[in-house]
Amino acid sequence: MRKHGPVELLAVKLLLAPSFVVVASLAARRYGPRVGGLIAGLPVVAGPILLAYALDHGSAFAAGAAVGTLLGLVSLIAFVVVYARLAVRARWGVSLLAGWLAFALATAAFSVISVPAGAALAIAGAGLLIGLAATPRAPAEVRERAPVPAWDLPMRAACALALVLTLTAVAGWLGPQLSGLLAPFPIIATVLATFTHAQHGAAEAQRLLRWLLGGYGAFALFCFTLAVSLGTLGIGGSFALATAIALLTQGVLIALLPRMPAVASAPIAGAPGALSRSEERRVGKECRSR
Repeated sequence: MRKHGPVELLAVKLLLAPSFVVVASLAARRYGPRVGGLIAGLPVVAGPILLAYALDHGSAFAAGAAVGTLLGLVSLIAFVVVYARLAVRARWGVSLLAGWLAFALATAAFSVISVPAGAALAIAGAGLLIGLAATPRAPAEVRERAPVPAWDLPMRAACALALVLTLTAVAGWLGPQLSGLLAPFPIIATVLATFTHAQHGAAEAQRLLRWLLGGYGAFALFCFTLAVSLGTLGIGGSFALATAIALLTQGVLIALLPRMPAVASAPIAGAPGALSRSEERRVGKECRSR
């Protein structure tokens, strides 16, 4: 195996995850919780972490970590469900701490078991279905978005960078199983949920989190592809294949959004063609006058 230099590792750690988090955040801001949630559901943080594991510790370590990440996805789903259910009754800080506790408890439970990639995929799939059933549905609503502070995106990128640096620094000590379980730590879910909750309210946060769950199927397929292909395709080939599968899955879902009745009836907030409340009232008056 070719030894990768410090420059390559530093580029992965400093550039990929923070850049992906910024892109997902901009998508959520521009197109609303549906498209933003699906994009954020991609492994925008766990993917770069697994790549750093592969470059630093080799394909076998990264393949084992990918299996652990599949199980860790259930912990991430637990965070989303707990946060979404508490959001309407508690402030964002309480919801966040409860969600983190759910993630920690699930991670502790999975740290004592070891399963093959196929079983991990089945567990993640079952967890996703249960999570979707347990997450409350917020009513669709078009609303004007308040301006966000200038430090919003830099803060999100800094949070992602801190997680990547921390996890990759301790990966060799933790081993592939626990390193993989911690890779899906809800950094982007935390940032998107808390900022949305504080700036736009609990209902908007619930809509975002539900669509975030809808995007985790691509996350699971990404990790499973890595787990089964790293040994044969190598780092470059396996990550290219896993990325293509995840993007294709999410692209199909986004393409189908306009055909879903619940989506077609409610324009995406902030998207071209979505009306503000004042504009909706004005158009309604014009229609009635005719």
